[in-house]
Amino acid sequence: MYPNDGFRELGRQECLGLLATAPVGRIVYTRQALPAVLPVNFSLDSDGAVLLRISAESELVRAVDGAVVAFEADAVDAVSRSGWSVVLTGRAAVVTDQAELNRLDQTGPRSWAPSPKEVFVRIEPELVTGRELVGGRTMYGVRLSF
Repeated sequence: MYPNDGFRELGRQECLGLLATAPVGRIVYTRQALPAVLPVNFSLDSDGAVLLRISAESELVRAVDGAVVAFEADAVDAVSRSGWSVVLTGRAAVVTDQAELNRLDQTGPRSWAPSPKEVFVRIEPELVTGRELVGGRTMYGVRLSF
């Protein structure tokens, strides 16, 4: 990005703080050698990992277990033309440790589309980036947004 382009780079802790406020994000993974994106509800664990609770029978579980994925969430205010976007990249894995499963069953996310058998997927944050646009900007009298 160029200086004064209207965006502000966000630090890792600021990104995680904003991510924790979003109710829905998008997981980006590979399906049949092509990028695929799905909206999901989630929560953040105390170490900054993204946690998903999804159907054990879903295609998503098979596609992401052990794979590097991206996770994105954002918030936009169209009236003020401001907002933020955070992208977290890391390895996803189905949680199998029983003690961890017991803990996540109490503290982890609740599925918005419950199924009879669910699993937790943890995305470990290896790369966390974000940017914020505050109040948009103008160029030649025209208001621009992202």
